[in-house]
Amino acid sequence: MDILSFFEQHMEMTYVVILSVFLGIEVISRVPSVLHTPLMSGANAIHGVVIIGAIIVMGEAEKDNYLALVLGFLAVILGTLNVVGGFVVTDRMLEMFKSKKNK
Repeated sequence: MDILSFFEQHMEMTYVVILSVFLGIEVISRVPSVLHTPLMSGANAIHGVVIIGAIIVMGEAEKDNYLALVLGFLAVILGTLNVVGGFVVTDRMLEMFKSKKNK
């Protein structure tokens, strides 16, 4: 019953999340496959916001709230991996467009 009361109290937030999911599906489905990798590598770099949010959650969590601390730590680790992966993919794509030097 706690989940239902949460949704009743945060109805506007629930609507925003549901609409953003549908909007994201619609936008991604219209992206050509040639542009999918460059867009995703750039979007992965935006996950720095996730890292900052996770650090804030961990900083504001109480010492005995292990769930918030563990989830915040996992979010920092996974967000960092996503950011690094986005930059690696972007770097590899940019290497493809550089002219080869004559030896």
